[in-house]
Amino acid sequence: MFERPRSGERAVLVQVDIGGPTDPEQHSEFQELAASAGALPVARVGGSRQAPDPRFFIGRGKVEEVLGEVTRHEAELVIFDHPLSPSQERNLEQTLKCRVVDRTGLILDIFAQRARSFEGKLQVELAQLRHLSTRLVRGWTHLERQKGGIGLRGPGETQLETDRRLLNRRIAQIRRRLEKVDSQRHQGRRARSRAEVPTVSLVGYTNAGKSTLFNRLTDATVYAADQLFATLDPTLRRVELGGHGELVLADTVGFISHLPHELVAAFRSTLQETTEAALLLHVIDNASPQRAVCIHEVNDVLAQIGASEVPQIEIYNKIDLDDDVEPRVERGEDGLVRRIWLSAATGEGVGLLRQALEEFFHQERVHRVLHLGPEDGRLRARLFEAGRVIAERTTEEGGWELEVELPRRNYDRLLQQESGLEARRIA
Repeated sequence: MFERPRSGERAVLVQVDIGGPTDPEQHSEFQELAASAGALPVARVGGSRQAPDPRFFIGRGKVEEVLGEVTRHEAELVIFDHPLSPSQERNLEQTLKCRVVDRTGLILDIFAQRARSFEGKLQVELAQLRHLSTRLVRGWTHLERQKGGIGLRGPGETQLETDRRLLNRRIAQIRRRLEKVDSQRHQGRRARSRAEVPTVSLVGYTNAGKSTLFNRLTDATVYAADQLFATLDPTLRRVELGGHGELVLADTVGFISHLPHELVAAFRSTLQETTEAALLLHVIDNASPQRAVCIHEVNDVLAQIGASEVPQIEIYNKIDLDDDVEPRVERGEDGLVRRIWLSAATGEGVGLLRQALEEFFHQERVHRVLHLGPEDGRLRARLFEAGRVIAERTTEEGGWELEVELPRRNYDRLLQQESGLEARRIA
């Protein structure tokens, strides 16, 4: 048995093509993931197999190759760009005599480093504990089985059961805390709904430029960097739409291929902002050779969280990296905006996005003049709270004449609730 080190940065990267060749961009993404976690890659081991080996995932000969690299470079860590079973991790650690981390563990580690808010930290810890719950025996290899015979009946299973019980207790505690936070988020969404402020959610593959675009639209200072998962915690800001009111823009965590199921489950409450948004802005790295693959991965995650039916506009970002691409808008057969080419870094084409947002939220609105009597003071206050009163004039009878602009569904609801309300259409 070996003592597992508490930390280690010198890493050997292992990436094996299973069932066919892997795109070179995926190799590059794996190296960026390792660097984002703080690892210092000292060697890379590749290869190909038709199917994973049940015991080591890679073949025994490849294990010997990895061991040679670990010994040669005095590496403290081996990172696999593949999900490993608990038994495969345990077998590899026993043979390689160093810590082994799979793709899921690597991404969880990056998220743990980047989480800043109370909710984000709880969500990451929940995902880590779920991942760890299947790997408890790995840290207790000398206690993992009760042995028969006098003097050999040890505390093995007792220790494991204690650890598992403590783990389950902590998971239950985190879930209760997250339920409270989710309740607060739900109240915030209800308040915005009552105030008729729509939410627009930025989604996209990690490092596509969401936070840069968010800062450009809101004049915020959300951290943005050319690295994977630069920001983790969701951020909400209000954006004025000229004369068409305002909206709430939400910057969410970036997606990635083979996103761990533990993270999708843990961040479901945060991603609720996406599922309940009025519109999704799908930010795409126009300069990436794997653009189509990234689009598919993002849409796959959106389907997992139940957001595939939310209206979506594709934003092709980073056109400043290609001299042949100009800012432009592409419409569908119905005349609605479907795609926009822009650069969040330079601001080129961002005006087209603002126009598209105004158009999207203006198309379902009605412009009316409402005649309110002296007894309609409460209704007048409600309209002002909604921020949709364009002009107001006091009538001779002591009432009011209000020029308002409202979403059609809210206007129709108003007519149902306020029988006898007089309204005149504004062309």
